[in-house]
Amino acid sequence: GYFHFFCGSSVASGHLDVYVQALLEVVNDLFEEQTDLEKIVKKIMHRAQTLLKCERCSVLLLEDIESPVVKFTKSFELLSPKCSADAENSFKESMEKSSYSDWLINNSIAELVASTGLPVNISDAYQDPRFDAEADQISGFHIRSVLCVPIWNSNHQIIGVAQVLNRLDGKPFDDADQRLFEAFVIFCGLGINNTIMYDQVKKSWAKQSVALDVSTVFMSANIPLVSELAIDDIHFDDFSLDVDAMITAALRMFMELGMVQKFKIDYETLCRWLLTVRKNYRMVLYHNWRHAFNVCQLMFAMLTTAGFQEILTEVEILAVIVGCLCHDLDHRGTNNAFQAKSGSALAQLYGTSATLEHHHFNHAVMILQSEGHNIFANLSSKEYSDLMQLLKQSILATDLTLYFERRTEFFELVSKGEYDWNIKNHRDVFRSMLMTACDLGAVTKPWEISRQVAELVTSEFFEQGDRERLELKLTPSAIFDRNRKDELPRLQLEWIDSICMPLYQALVKVNVKLKPMLDSVAANRSKWEELHQKRLLASTASSSPASVTVATEDRN
Repeated sequence: GYFHFFCGSSVASGHLDVYVQALLEVVNDLFEEQTDLEKIVKKIMHRAQTLLKCERCSVLLLEDIESPVVKFTKSFELLSPKCSADAENSFKESMEKSSYSDWLINNSIAELVASTGLPVNISDAYQDPRFDAEADQISGFHIRSVLCVPIWNSNHQIIGVAQVLNRLDGKPFDDADQRLFEAFVIFCGLGINNTIMYDQVKKSWAKQSVALDVSTVFMSANIPLVSELAIDDIHFDDFSLDVDAMITAALRMFMELGMVQKFKIDYETLCRWLLTVRKNYRMVLYHNWRHAFNVCQLMFAMLTTAGFQEILTEVEILAVIVGCLCHDLDHRGTNNAFQAKSGSALAQLYGTSATLEHHHFNHAVMILQSEGHNIFANLSSKEYSDLMQLLKQSILATDLTLYFERRTEFFELVSKGEYDWNIKNHRDVFRSMLMTACDLGAVTKPWEISRQVAELVTSEFFEQGDRERLELKLTPSAIFDRNRKDELPRLQLEWIDSICMPLYQALVKVNVKLKPMLDSVAANRSKWEELHQKRLLASTASSSPASVTVATEDRN
């Protein structure tokens, strides 16, 4: 991607530390401010001027990103403080002219970039036919050189353009400037997109005022008991509750664990937060609101049934419960490997390590920062600081790569009986294992439930595999390849043996009350083995499938 190319170029020129630090500051700016579009765009323009040392910077946002007709609806402009007083005065005068505003929104170069998705770098404006010389007359600003690039959102859609004019040293913008600007705009696109999404969430919430009134129905006296909901059962039926019942069940979990009372969580805020979390799960086949709720339910059951509630502190319990509900926020139905292969905007922003998990955490923070959604508002400053760190750890723990990095340590502690819950590192790794155990918890459910979940996961994987084949021109691995769907039993056996079984065996050593979970894993393995053997018997000796080793890919 541009960012990696830019880094390589910067190493050669000796500017890597300066430029990377500048981009890190950009990222920090963008995630500090995600609620006000004008503020974030002003930060973007200020950073652009600092990075590229230019006289003028503008950002134009499209009215409708789905429309084939390019029409800008918002424009933002910033003049460098290093410009002359005359330039500053002419800038202020031009900003007051409606004709200038019309030109800015209708300028041909910006429209060209927005329609083609290709950058435009003009070294001598008056010698380039794409440049409209009338711009100088309208603005009173002499334009020498122009660099204009598209702004993309996380779905690789153009949402606007960013444009810089005239380097302060009088030289034209060179290739290094263009690469730097394109890398910079990748982050800006995500920041702007997050802010627009935040605004959409606010508007959507206003439309859901009727749904908010449901909170009056959700009064404590009307919330079913734990026994009625069966949410303390480790063999809970993942498909037994509808979407609204899952909200009431989540409320019951917060109340039963004492979180509402202990942390003085406002009841209406909690209802609003839960509804918004649900709203921010996409309608994908598996990584949706139901999955998030089921992960949380299993955590609740393990805390209460196995007595882990006595091991963890109240802040840790709040972190893992909230972490479970938020751990797949805004999941797109494709995994981390796909983000890396496709060079997605998320991979550009977060890198290829736990890409989605970092996005899920930042999305959770965005919701918490939205007006009327901060369920942590009454925590002390230390509790809040600790909680946010624990929440991040909990969500990142659902990345299977991290699970593989930490499970050896956990398995050794358990096998030697050396774990001590008073030691912070032991508690950290234990919480991480609990998050993974809940995330993969469908394998511990009765066969019919477990198989149904496996089929949903597989269907989502097949959709990703289809995209890999069509968009990336790659042959998907077996678990993502619908042409090899008959191999599902064998793939499930590999999944259970290499990833699931060792974890639940270790947890049973910590607390034998979890043995029914392990027994279910073994029973489900037997069912998959039976199906696998039937498939082998149905195959002729000459056409028996070759042994294929499936590369473990992140299921998150």
